[in-house]
Amino acid sequence: MQHETVFAAHRSLLMAVAYRVLGRASDTEDVVQDAWLRWSAVDIGQVDDPEGFLVRVTTRLAIDRLRSAAARREAYVGPWLPEPILTAPDVADDVARAESVSLAVLLILESLSPLERAVFVLHEAFGYSHNEIAEIVERSPESVRQTAVRARQHVSRHRRRYDTDQATRRKVTESFMSASAGGDLTALMEVLAPDVRLVCDGGGLAPAPRKAIDGIELVARALVTFAGRMPESPRVVMTEVNGGPGIVIYSTETPVVVVVLHLVEGRAREIHLISNPEKLTAIGGL
Repeated sequence: MQHETVFAAHRSLLMAVAYRVLGRASDTEDVVQDAWLRWSAVDIGQVDDPEGFLVRVTTRLAIDRLRSAAARREAYVGPWLPEPILTAPDVADDVARAESVSLAVLLILESLSPLERAVFVLHEAFGYSHNEIAEIVERSPESVRQTAVRARQHVSRHRRRYDTDQATRRKVTESFMSASAGGDLTALMEVLAPDVRLVCDGGGLAPAPRKAIDGIELVARALVTFAGRMPESPRVVMTEVNGGPGIVIYSTETPVVVVVLHLVEGRAREIHLISNPEKLTAIGGL
């Protein structure tokens, strides 16, 4: 029972660490389950720092899982996006927490090595020191410090500063949802930036463009076309997805599409549309 109590107290932290390192909700569940199996086999009396032990085990398992996933990514059909998750409203109230779990940032982290990604996540999102991370990843503090600098510089070079004001994001997402559902091309173009990009991830398992679509007119027309192909018994819900407002489209009770807007100066600059059914399992039924 003591094993279960201690693990339950840290489970949300382990899920948060694993998801940010992996960007895959299904793999996160597997990694945390493997961490539990290892924890359940240890002598608790010999563990001075349960949180440190559990984060160390979870991080190493996540790094191993990332390395084994590289081959799967090479064979992926079309653009790849992280698996979306539903988040509590309080995550959106904390800019740093919301950004660390956003699809845009998780997508940038994909171009880091597994070790760089883990070091970046532990330091930037969870505030672990370089010395603490060195123990977790079994590297010297100096090596971790250098890895952290490389990762931070890489993310900084590729990160676009999207709007973080949640009220603005909700308002634009509502307008986008209304215009798309009504097929109103003019109203839709009012919420899109001139250089908007639409990235659709169907993974070869759902209809989706094989390349990103760029430009306000092409994106608007693609979205109107998509809205005209709604699934059977559609339900469109606006909810919190990855630290901010998102749209989930259900067919009866099954999620079939997730849409997240990333804004610059109050207009959608990048739109992530995920319809790969294997990536929507963490969204759950309506």
